[in-house]
Amino acid sequence: MKKLKILYIILFIFLFLLLASCTKNISKSKSEKTDIITSIKLKKEIENNGINRLNIVKKKYIEVNYDGFNLVDRYKTPEGYERIVVQDGSFGEYLRNKRLKPYGHKVLYYNGRSKSSKGVYDSVYDYNIGDKNLHQAADAIMLLRADYLFNNRMYNSICFSFVNGFKAEYSKWMAGYRIRINDNEASWYKDAEQVCTYDNLMKYMNMIFAYCSTISLEKDLISVNIDDMQIGDVFINPKMPGHAVIVVDMAVNSKTGRKIFMLAQSGSPAQQTQILINPSNSEISPWYELDNKDEIITPEWTFISNELMRFK
Repeated sequence: MKKLKILYIILFIFLFLLLASCTKNISKSKSEKTDIITSIKLKKEIENNGINRLNIVKKKYIEVNYDGFNLVDRYKTPEGYERIVVQDGSFGEYLRNKRLKPYGHKVLYYNGRSKSSKGVYDSVYDYNIGDKNLHQAADAIMLLRADYLFNNRMYNSICFSFVNGFKAEYSKWMAGYRIRINDNEASWYKDAEQVCTYDNLMKYMNMIFAYCSTISLEKDLISVNIDDMQIGDVFINPKMPGHAVIVVDMAVNSKTGRKIFMLAQSGSPAQQTQILINPSNSEISPWYELDNKDEIITPEWTFISNELMRFK
């Protein structure tokens, strides 16, 4: 009887150890499964935030330097091409060197919602567009121009036309004059002391955004032959609803003389300015070819070659 009792005790200990081992394995399996699920969730979160470097690497676009914070540092030129030379302090130098958001960031609308990058853009300019539905297609181009002129102290050159033809000169705004709108008429009146600050410029630009459009921007531009394209030139179609994009970089093939260029745009609703992909040629995107085409096909608008214009 005593031997049988000992046998029962040994059997009980064996079953206890066996059960403990199984529980440990199940726990480990659950832990590994949790790790996998967590990893999947993390990957999904990264994708939703628009910063998925695994997907970025798989793109067919031109080689990208993820740590570059302007067009020159971020995008290489296709083989055989070199960036065109621009003058120091020029509008062209400003546009190709203007700061970009970290690679993979999404365009934000004025209300904070994000815009999908799929099939539209590859990078985003890094500057504040405000929280009102004002910074749209033509507005983005006018702001880039005004920002360049302001930072180079060319205040007298900052001037944009209202849709009704009124010339809104920043030099007068800076001197303390403000614009009174009465029906379809606009006029100046003295209302403040002279101020020269960037905050004051943005107050002026909000007035520009409200009373200017692609229709009025065309009045401040002159037509350019597409073969004479320069950085800072604008493709513009003022017909309702209208759209405009700006040339922000260019390169040339020293052997063939063929040129390529990059384009940037904003849009409606108001949104951050974005570097467009080339929907017709992913092998060189975001570069576009300048090869005697009658049409320039961008992701959200098609322009014709004679719609290229330049600031006066």
